[in-house]
Amino acid sequence: MKKNSFWNDDFHIEEFPVLQGDHDVDVLVVGAGITGITTAYLLKQAGCRVAVIDQQGVGGGETAHTTAHLTQVTDTRLSELASKVGEDAARALWEAGRLAIEQIRDLTTELGIECAWGEVPGYLFAAEDKDVAVEVPDLENDALLATKFGFEAHLLESDPFFGRPAVRFPNQAKLHPTRYLAALAKEIPGEGSHVFSKTSASGLEADEHVLRGDKGTIRYGTLVAATHVPIQGAKGTFAAALFQTKLASYSTYAIGAEIEPMPEALFWDTDSPYHYWRFDRRNDGAGLVIVGGEDHKTGQQSDTEGCYEKLEKLLRQKIRGARPTHRWSGQVVETPDGLPFIGEIAERQFLATGFSGNGITLGTFSAMMIRDAIAGHPEPWTEIFNPRRKRPAALWHYLRENKDFPVRFVKDHLAATTKLEDVKRTTGAIVNIDGKKCAVYCDEHGKRTILSATCPHMGCIVKWNGAEKTWDCPCHGSRFTSSGDLMAGPAESGLETVESAAAQAHH
Repeated sequence: MKKNSFWNDDFHIEEFPVLQGDHDVDVLVVGAGITGITTAYLLKQAGCRVAVIDQQGVGGGETAHTTAHLTQVTDTRLSELASKVGEDAARALWEAGRLAIEQIRDLTTELGIECAWGEVPGYLFAAEDKDVAVEVPDLENDALLATKFGFEAHLLESDPFFGRPAVRFPNQAKLHPTRYLAALAKEIPGEGSHVFSKTSASGLEADEHVLRGDKGTIRYGTLVAATHVPIQGAKGTFAAALFQTKLASYSTYAIGAEIEPMPEALFWDTDSPYHYWRFDRRNDGAGLVIVGGEDHKTGQQSDTEGCYEKLEKLLRQKIRGARPTHRWSGQVVETPDGLPFIGEIAERQFLATGFSGNGITLGTFSAMMIRDAIAGHPEPWTEIFNPRRKRPAALWHYLRENKDFPVRFVKDHLAATTKLEDVKRTTGAIVNIDGKKCAVYCDEHGKRTILSATCPHMGCIVKWNGAEKTWDCPCHGSRFTSSGDLMAGPAESGLETVESAAAQAHH
């Protein structure tokens, strides 16, 4: 089974150049995933000069690790969301998802993008270990509330695949995310606009409205952080150290398989965390399915390989003859109240984050909101999704999510370590070397890579993820490759290499 997403394995996005020379733009967008690229594209269409930078490249982050369910249905059940934030805010969030689907459809049509776009039904069904007598009234409440808000929703006695009580939502959608992203990215360069890969945001100086890179600079008027989790920059851009404590990062897993052709549809159950299914077809008509779930807070699951094992077992139980071909993991970011943070966090500084499992839709909607705000036409959603909002009802959830930080910071710094010689091939472990906690990875040839185990974001000790061969931060969700390269923030640099006499003696 390939340890890569369908999307990355099937399609490779072209490389864009590294930042060189001096540039002046109206808007600098940090992050070249669905949020950043869509924002840049819409801003350019609105007459702005735009530059997009990314530490890796276009699609190098979470966009290529999604299962690309496009739905207005939120991770938080509608009735629960409405009770938490009020009916107006809950309806606004669903409307945002609906508008995003329509925006993606329009762009796909206008640009002639070949990205397997299609409208499909979505089904929220009663999890198989749940009591139907309890689940049906809750499903009915969701269907009634969705209908009240103006969304089409139908309560079913039995869904067409699992045979469980369900709510059917027509006119949801699916696409090939990297093909779609690549097509938008190609439209950005030219007429004073740029896309730069392998370009870090660590040289941002927000007070001076400049990004200083190794070989060039970008001067800008407005800054947009579209990095999944907010960036910090050289001078505390976005007050990120404080803001990031409002976010909770979760790892999620997916397995893709070849199956006999089935009707295209999206499914997700009522469990918490839930499992989700995407039934699709290749261009040649062959059947595909993606099953995902087994979510946990990033860096806080010791048996990550077991997450894949559970998904594969579930897949084989439900679809005889399924032939798994790919497996991959992604990361979702949640907020205390279930609403995303989209908008101006400081003067001429915008961010968008906290999309939960609706990254493609809410990333697109964020781009629409930010474009309109920069153009001086704020959306009616501005206050609801305001990053600076304060909701007392969300306080308990906030405390519950973020109590992990001080506890884990102390606990992990005091935790026992492994001996260097006990780190076996293709594994990683935390080792004490010269009184310093080190993250040590031993490759298949026996070569050990020795890194600082301290996350450069806020000093937590990283954990080894055996299934993904990554170092994950259990405090705020940063992820690093086995060689220490940054994969996902809020950290803005990789793990430092450790050079010491003791370390060198073991090489």
